[in-house]
Amino acid sequence: MDQTGRKAAPGAGGAAAAWLVHLLTASGAVIALMALMAVIAGDFRLALLWLLAGLAIDGVDGSLARLARVKERAPRIDGDTLDLIIDYLTYVFVPALFIVEAALVPAAAAPWLAGLILVSALYNFTRRDLKTKDNYFRGFPALWSVVAFYLYVATPAPEVAAAIVVALAALTFAPVHFVHPFRVADYGRWLPALALLWAAATAALLWPDWQDGTRRALLAVSLATAAILFALGLMRTARGPRPRPAGGAQAPLAG
Repeated sequence: MDQTGRKAAPGAGGAAAAWLVHLLTASGAVIALMALMAVIAGDFRLALLWLLAGLAIDGVDGSLARLARVKERAPRIDGDTLDLIIDYLTYVFVPALFIVEAALVPAAAAPWLAGLILVSALYNFTRRDLKTKDNYFRGFPALWSVVAFYLYVATPAPEVAAAIVVALAALTFAPVHFVHPFRVADYGRWLPALALLWAAATAALLWPDWQDGTRRALLAVSLATAAILFALGLMRTARGPRPRPAGGAQAPLAG
């Protein structure tokens, strides 16, 4: 604030940093387009690489937005709305088409399952109570890009894949919690470390030249870390929120 008590106008450097963060978030639209084009071309591995790039950007842009204080320095742009638009493209729309085009589910059911993904995710993206005060998601948080990835690399039978899609869509509406590894503070720094281990093992699975043993090991690490993250959400559902420490809630870590 200045000497009169009014908020000082942001400097040019601060405003530029805020707009660059918005630009980083908006780049997700281009990434979604690249992934969509790869799906249409039948290059599913490339499409997954693009979707993983979108996941990486989504993992850091929130932290950068808070660091750059974009709500103060670039207030004309609603970063939350921008983020939701990009997330629907990269987490929902393109993965739904991916699941159809890659023939991961039975052909007769594919359009209906894609529609189920799109509609159930709309509920997730528009609910006002999506996150708890301690930063857990309520219901399955529409991570359909991750689902598409596992269906592609693990290659379950199409009927099994269809059952997985239906179960996860149902979990969107269920009173269960899912962990946000970069915002939940319950488990300290090891939770983001676990998420980074998951990301490294998962991304590595897209390398085409692994020997079978290495590929199985990477898939085991990816699935095991994902299972741990899923279990932490179930634990939160069972126990409820932890009591806040004296002096206020612990600050979120990142994301």
